[in-house]
Amino acid sequence: MGDFALEVEIDAGPGVTALFGRSGAGKSTIVNMLAGLVKPDRGTIRIGDAVLFDSARGIDLPPDRRHVGYVFQDARLFPHMSVERNLAYGMGRMDPAHRSPQFARVVEMLGLGALLKRRPGALSGGERQRVAIGRALLSNPRVLLMDEPLSSLDAQRKSEILPYVARLATDFAVPVIYVSHAVEEVVRLADTLVLVSGGQIAAIGAVEDVMGRLDLAPITGRYEAGAVLTPRVAGHVDEHRLTRLDLLGHAMFVPQVDLRHGETVRLRVRARDVSLALTPPQGTSILNILPATVRELDAGSGPHVEVALDIRPGHGELGAPQPLLARVTHKSMTDMKLEPGTPVHALIKAVAIDRHSLGGLGHGTQRKER
Repeated sequence: MGDFALEVEIDAGPGVTALFGRSGAGKSTIVNMLAGLVKPDRGTIRIGDAVLFDSARGIDLPPDRRHVGYVFQDARLFPHMSVERNLAYGMGRMDPAHRSPQFARVVEMLGLGALLKRRPGALSGGERQRVAIGRALLSNPRVLLMDEPLSSLDAQRKSEILPYVARLATDFAVPVIYVSHAVEEVVRLADTLVLVSGGQIAAIGAVEDVMGRLDLAPITGRYEAGAVLTPRVAGHVDEHRLTRLDLLGHAMFVPQVDLRHGETVRLRVRARDVSLALTPPQGTSILNILPATVRELDAGSGPHVEVALDIRPGHGELGAPQPLLARVTHKSMTDMKLEPGTPVHALIKAVAIDRHSLGGLGHGTQRKER
């Protein structure tokens, strides 16, 4: 592929595997190779036991024989067909006995019942993408590829469609490869994060592990750098429109989320929204004060210092510390004498927590109990 070399090995098991990185990193090229739209110079592509491409053996299955579903940035629906006919278009590979019940299941899950007789031109952008997702699912794919499927939608439309996307892997037991450069989408959806940079895999692992690494900040973006936490819902404070979370025995408050008691939540906290104190502050408006230990510092060449923290479990709590990132000035680092091992308190405003990345690890399908 000219001067652009891809060296990729991805095990896309159950759930959503997100390919995340800056524009031009090679994310779309990877999924286009999986789909058969781009031919690698060499290598092997395999889904389960099915070999799609093997340069050494001369195997290169055409796209229509790869049994992959593909949802593009734009919906690419047939404008002259109704929603119903667009959905049915990809069902040729499905066992005829399964077509009707699977069609009904997809329509119900994606909320398409009222749209079946409409044509794409009469749909909103979010509705068109839901139809495109449904058509891809009804092609009976081995894997579902999604290349920046929400990039053309505004924030409101994204928030409407994210819960549908989150349910795909669990409700239909199909692995999903999801390409995005939007942190909030990755945090909300991904089970496994693959960080792509310059055609290489810079890191692969659980979202909270990869996003909490200081050495990856130049790739994930220093301004948006932050860590991912996984507390559980401990209750709802309806009169203040807040949800109370339990993180390793410590209380946290976030904007109210529609999840039930005991469900694990994944949320992102930006480094620039975390302040540090050597002792617990009194009389402050900040609701989230978490005991932590400095793990690592990166002074860099600018005015700021990136601080990697480990949130310590509360008394009697089990579980490994959870990573958190903070950004402070050089002066603060010096005045506080911060170094690895320094005990601190991390201060996080509840209003600073990103609502768009708040979601249950059960993918938001369970609702809270009053």
